[in-house]
Amino acid sequence: MREDYVSGLCIPSASEDAIRCARSRWDAIAKPIGSLGALEDMVVQVAGLTGNAHVDLSRRCVVVLCADNGVVAEGVSQSGAEVTPIIARGVVHHTSSVGRMCAVAGVDCVAVDMGMFQPLDEPGLIDRRIAAGTGNIAQGPAMTREQVLAAVRTGVELVASLAQKGYQLIATGEMGIGNTTTATACACALLGLDPAHACGRGAGLSDEGLTHKVEVVRRALAANEPDATDPLDVLAKVGGLDIAGMCGMFLGGAVHRVPVVVDGLISSVAALVAKRLRPECGVAMLGSHLSAEPAARAVMRELGIEPILHARMRLGEGTGAVCMVPLLDMALGLYDQGLSFADFGIESYKGVGQ
Repeated sequence: MREDYVSGLCIPSASEDAIRCARSRWDAIAKPIGSLGALEDMVVQVAGLTGNAHVDLSRRCVVVLCADNGVVAEGVSQSGAEVTPIIARGVVHHTSSVGRMCAVAGVDCVAVDMGMFQPLDEPGLIDRRIAAGTGNIAQGPAMTREQVLAAVRTGVELVASLAQKGYQLIATGEMGIGNTTTATACACALLGLDPAHACGRGAGLSDEGLTHKVEVVRRALAANEPDATDPLDVLAKVGGLDIAGMCGMFLGGAVHRVPVVVDGLISSVAALVAKRLRPECGVAMLGSHLSAEPAARAVMRELGIEPILHARMRLGEGTGAVCMVPLLDMALGLYDQGLSFADFGIESYKGVGQ
């Protein structure tokens, strides 16, 4: 695949007219100016992205990218790679954690095989396999640069397909044992973090397991020497197929004017790579929660995203991103149907300094 694929993506600018109209709509509703805080900002952001102050997010889905990571051979997780296809099957049948939450939030589940070790013959699972898992980053690179570019392109194409089907909001999710290790290695490479301060317990490592995980990330960085100035190099050397695919989804959201919700650590690292590649794609990113993983705060700060939810979540699968959807629904309920100051017969509030 051509190296200039990412730079050639056409990302439209946000519509200033739609932003002004959306902000005016919020300010006309009978409530203190800006009193819904970040929820108002998100609605305005979506208006700017789509170019339409009439914000409709009624068709939404979470896309769970499933992929395996060779670093599981180092014992960095409580469970092995055999769990990945089990949960992938659960996502397809809506029996996994995110599936159950989606049923409550009115969100569709889309499961995609980006590169599990073994193909899963499961109706409903979208096959976008780039490779049979990645290499062990503690010993060498995760992927080739060509595989990274293929995964990024796949993410862009997934968003294009979902937008064509009418989806107006896409949440990002992942399933792949060992991916907090790959995501943390990427974060350390991109931000210069110390693995001792960046590594978390993932699915629940013991103190001894956490110490070992830190050492594995150190070995991965030393063995591969990822170039922080080249995000694709970082992905190829210490990333994962799920991270690369989600990176493409954030780029695709900006290209196709569809908001894409950032989930936890793995998703936020993918968003960071996307923004390093094309800074203007940040217009399509909506934050959700601050993961309990230690590196998450630094990644979110670098993204310039302030997560709304602080619930110490670290489940994955896109569960934190799905939690954002009912909050957006409630905000839009007021945005669409809230009565104005005139309706109540009271004088309009003024903004600060007016």
